[in-house]
Amino acid sequence: MTTNCLTKKKNCLNPPLEKPYANDLNQIKLPEVTNDILQTSNVLDIINARQSWRSYSEETLSLPELSFLLWCSQGVKKVTANNYATLRTVPSGGARHPFETYLVVNNVDSLKKGIYRYLALSHSLILIKEGDFSHETASAALNQTFLCSSAVVFLWTCLPYRGEWRYLHAAHKVMLLDAGHVCQNLYLACGAINCGTCGIAAYDQASMDKLLDIDGSEEFTVYLAPVGKLK
Repeated sequence: MTTNCLTKKKNCLNPPLEKPYANDLNQIKLPEVTNDILQTSNVLDIINARQSWRSYSEETLSLPELSFLLWCSQGVKKVTANNYATLRTVPSGGARHPFETYLVVNNVDSLKKGIYRYLALSHSLILIKEGDFSHETASAALNQTFLCSSAVVFLWTCLPYRGEWRYLHAAHKVMLLDAGHVCQNLYLACGAINCGTCGIAAYDQASMDKLLDIDGSEEFTVYLAPVGKLK
């Protein structure tokens, strides 16, 4: 279907703004994001202090803190008329937002260890697989073992048709740019709550896609970033 739509866009329907999920999955509603979560709100200080962190404390990440990080990196502010697009906390070419956010939760208050998916439209989580996947994630990331010490690992996947539907082959350049917008917002949000992160693009594609149970074609991993409290 994607190939046909690249040549006959006018005959193709607008793809869903969010990847469908099974109705029987329990949604975990995330706390409302408020200023109370901030440890610093000075933008200049946050930008000056920005760096990649590969060492984290054993301190637990709170659910309000995780909620804040998810909202800052992919939060939906508005759905446009006729479900055409979403306006979010990060920019995206044509407001297509071709990404989904997955989490490998290692040490987050009130959440079991496991792999979760963020539902941006409802600001909630669904549990995909329960268990400790920290070492599998590090292994798929070419044995970058510091991921195991993080409280949570953000993994972003791309659904290319969401962008191709509007921009055809030109969408692929736009998607690469958009991935940087998402991760940079995560860096800045981490700086506001005394957390650190590190954007990672070095991983084995097949292993990471398998970890998330995605096909590697219509949806594939593009970027990941561990997050933890700073020592």
